[in-house]
Amino acid sequence: MAADNASSVTEFILAGLTDELELQIPLFFLFLGFYMVTVVGNLGLITLIGLNSHLHIPMYFFLFNLSFTDFSFSTAIIPKMLMSFVSKKNIISYAGCMTQLFFFCFFVFSESFLLSAMAYDRYVAICKPLLYMVTVSPQVCLLLLLGVYGMGVLGAVAHTGNILFLTFCADNLVNHYMCDILPLLEISCNSSYINVLVVFIVVTIGIGVPIVAIFISYGFIISSIFHISSTEGRSKAFSTCSSHIIAVSLFFGSGAFMYLKPPSILPLDQGKVSSLFYTIVVPMFNPLIYSLRNKDVKITLKKTMGRITS
Repeated sequence: MAADNASSVTEFILAGLTDELELQIPLFFLFLGFYMVTVVGNLGLITLIGLNSHLHIPMYFFLFNLSFTDFSFSTAIIPKMLMSFVSKKNIISYAGCMTQLFFFCFFVFSESFLLSAMAYDRYVAICKPLLYMVTVSPQVCLLLLLGVYGMGVLGAVAHTGNILFLTFCADNLVNHYMCDILPLLEISCNSSYINVLVVFIVVTIGIGVPIVAIFISYGFIISSIFHISSTEGRSKAFSTCSSHIIAVSLFFGSGAFMYLKPPSILPLDQGKVSSLFYTIVVPMFNPLIYSLRNKDVKITLKKTMGRITS
């Protein structure tokens, strides 16, 4: 079937975010600004963690990988999106579209499971502080990371394989600013409820399993916090989790809103707007959330900037 696809449709046209001509240039500069903030923020956090040995602990190991995922995620989507604002037709080859879809799914699934690994890290840090360095050892961190990226590969293969077995006849206009699953299903001439069901099942696993893991972790965390007698201790415990809770709410909230509602409730045009949150807003805000709300990162940043300027 994939071979038939290549002979019938060799390229797709990405419709972009809007067809309003007067909005194209302002939106180009707006999203270019978002992308620059995302790149500087995430690469800055990666560099900061890499250069400072006292940040080489599990919490920052996962944060390092979150920044890498967010940077790569944005780079897979935004540069091609920017083309739609400055060109009459934003054309992407069939192979290019499938490649973008694969990496989009890979980084979404990876981030989803990475956030649950970070919740587990916070659970051990607060509920079992004396066993922290043993329970979350470098070997355990690497195994968790292998699991994270392994689930990313599985999710990407499942979604991309689902689309590769579809046939695209004459309609090659993708009603989106990127090659996403639902818009591609919409223009396929042989998609069925089975394809939609596969998407729903894979997304439910990709969002459901990490959310359950996060809820269980925070159930134990909250229970443990209520057993802390001092107000200062409770406040400190809550503050170490606040950045993660904000990141989780933004990412899973926008993702679930986009994919776990029937298309009749959320038309694709509205879906494009909601998908902006997890493809552009979340990767941009994550480094800001974790740096502005994290005392260690702020102190390290000041020291690093001081060394550079002196």
